[in-house]
Amino acid sequence: MSKVKPVLGRGLASLIPRALPSSTPIARQDDGLTNEIIANVDIDKIKPNPYQPRLEFDPVTLDELKRSIQEKGIIQPITVCRVTDGYQLISGERRVRAAREAGLRQVPAYIIRVRTQEEMLELALIENLQREHLNPIEIAISYKRLIDECKYTQEQVSERIGKDRTTIANTLRLLKLPEPIRMAVRKGEVSAGHARALVAIDNADLQMSIFHRIVNKGLSVRDVERLVREEGKRKPRRVQVPAHPSGSSLAGVEEKLRQTLGTKVEVKTLTDGKGQILIEYYSLDDLDRLLELFALIQDQSS
Repeated sequence: MSKVKPVLGRGLASLIPRALPSSTPIARQDDGLTNEIIANVDIDKIKPNPYQPRLEFDPVTLDELKRSIQEKGIIQPITVCRVTDGYQLISGERRVRAAREAGLRQVPAYIIRVRTQEEMLELALIENLQREHLNPIEIAISYKRLIDECKYTQEQVSERIGKDRTTIANTLRLLKLPEPIRMAVRKGEVSAGHARALVAIDNADLQMSIFHRIVNKGLSVRDVERLVREEGKRKPRRVQVPAHPSGSSLAGVEEKLRQTLGTKVEVKTLTDGKGQILIEYYSLDDLDRLLELFALIQDQSS
């Protein structure tokens, strides 16, 4: 396991804080050199952030923001860093889009120094996650990118975001849903609660069937949870373990158990055909969830 990364040098407070430090210089125009200042920058020189986690921009709220900017201007600066021939946007894409639609040629920006592409990714993802303006799928994708690209563990994501480890794990599971369901969650057509209930089903066709009932009949989250429990009783999930499992087959068993239990599982072989199954849990709530799942499996087999 990798060591816990130190918190970013300037911390998240450097990203368009609610109240900028009183020592932050404010310049009317950017001099093209100084960092850690607020200055007006040409909107045409702002390049989009390639690490932007937001996938959906609601046209209604974007239009509301445009009208607010036309009336009051941009109250809170965007955040950028310097790149060749302009600026790289770190956060504030909605404000930039709305400002362009409002016809602004310049916007106020907090200009900071970013030393690496990894730091740029961290800043973009964590700042957006802290602001909680993302839908559940965008949040899950952001968590996954922090794990895959920044080499965070789930525990490190939990520490950096300030969310419980179980919340991180359950949110990541949403990415296992079929694309139509993920798209519906992104658009707000079904809630995160519906999606979490559907994740408990390991059959994509059944997930889609219940999803269509949610959309067409307006099923509540509790309705979906009830359907999932009933389906589980009709079709208990069983993991077939080979009589003499090899290393590759054990990996397959571990993966099936991980998907079923929603946590890390390790299968170890001992002598005389014996073995151990090690199941991790990350909080008392997570342990309660596993105990409820084991009780459901016992009911299915009785």
